[in-house]
Amino acid sequence: MNNKLFFALLIACASSQLHAETILIFGGEKGWIGQKLVALFRQAGHNAVPAKSRLENREDIVAEIKTVKPDAIINAAGIIGKPNVDWCETHKQETIRVNVIGTINLADIAYQHNLHLTNISTGCIYEYDAQHPMWSGIGFTEEEAPNFDGSFYSATKILMEKLILNYPNVLNLRVKMPLSTDMDHGFVAKIIKYEKVVNIPNSLCILDDMLPLAVDMTLRRLTGNYNFVNPGALSHNQVLELYKKYIDPSFTWKNFSIEEHNQILKARRANAELSAAKLLKLYPELPPIKEALINLFKKIAAQNQK
Repeated sequence: MNNKLFFALLIACASSQLHAETILIFGGEKGWIGQKLVALFRQAGHNAVPAKSRLENREDIVAEIKTVKPDAIINAAGIIGKPNVDWCETHKQETIRVNVIGTINLADIAYQHNLHLTNISTGCIYEYDAQHPMWSGIGFTEEEAPNFDGSFYSATKILMEKLILNYPNVLNLRVKMPLSTDMDHGFVAKIIKYEKVVNIPNSLCILDDMLPLAVDMTLRRLTGNYNFVNPGALSHNQVLELYKKYIDPSFTWKNFSIEEHNQILKARRANAELSAAKLLKLYPELPPIKEALINLFKKIAAQNQK
């Protein structure tokens, strides 16, 4: 997101608040997205507190709420697995405990304490089908039921979402394939290390554009389900071609088929385009994914030259 739009959001947030808010952020101490949210809330003049309690420990959460006295809560914690979601296939109980029980636990506690909860979730719960063909530009909307449970990680997120959306205090943001100027994490940081990649279009989330919106949506107490992605989709090859153009002209890669890809995985991956139409009604200035990615790579290239 350009600086002009970001600071306009901050001004709007400030004008809508009579005082600086205290936001309790789970995943804010060590999590990649959580730490970024802590920094953004503080930049906007609010008191962002990284949570100490864990999602699955109900009594600890209640005690921390009594101590911190937050105005709102953000959940950017959860289990993704290391080095990837295949980990969840062999650690099912741990994954359930955090991604389902823990997340619903937090939503329920927030509801009982009359607190708004922004939940950072995943868009990896859809895959292309006859109504949403690959390369068609037809994205899945928030109203369409998830159709991908090919990984245990995705299955837990589908179950969690069915439950959490029954709470009227919850804003559920579906992030898919996130990336940022921090090249130690995210989608591009992963695929540039692979010898071979599949060439499939997907929705992407440029955190530099999107996370300021999460700040604004939290302060406005918006609720419901949102696909939290830049408009449009890019294939792996398109992403890597832009990476090669703007960051590393010597970079090379090879492709292989989905079938070949699946053979080296414990679980299939969710490939799909999500519709950003609902989000665009709130933030029409949100840049489409190709424009946003080019801007991001230009920033990274400028950083690398310093």
